[in-house]
Amino acid sequence: MSCFVPAAERIWRARLLIQKARDLPVPAQGGRYDFSYVARVKAFLQEALDLVKFIPKSPSATAEIKEQVSQIFQGADQADREILH
Repeated sequence: MSCFVPAAERIWRARLLIQKARDLPVPAQGGRYDFSYVARVKAFLQEALDLVKFIPKSPSATAEIKEQVSQIFQGADQADREILH
C-alpha cells in the first residue's frame, strides 16, 4: 500500500499546522518565553515546512503549486516572527 499524499493535501495540512501554531494559547506563566510554548510553536511550523519542502522539486509541480509552497514558507516565517518575537 502506498503512502503517497498529493501536493494539494500537503499544502492544506501545512496551512492547518501554521494556524495551529497561531492558535496555541500563550501560557499565563512565562508567556511567550515559556520553553514548552516556544517548542510547540516551532514544532508546528517545522512540521508544516517539512510537509511541503520537496514539492517544488517534483517534476509534476506546476507553477501554481510552487507559488503555494512559497506562500507556506513565507507564512511560517511570518507566523514565527509574530508569535515569538
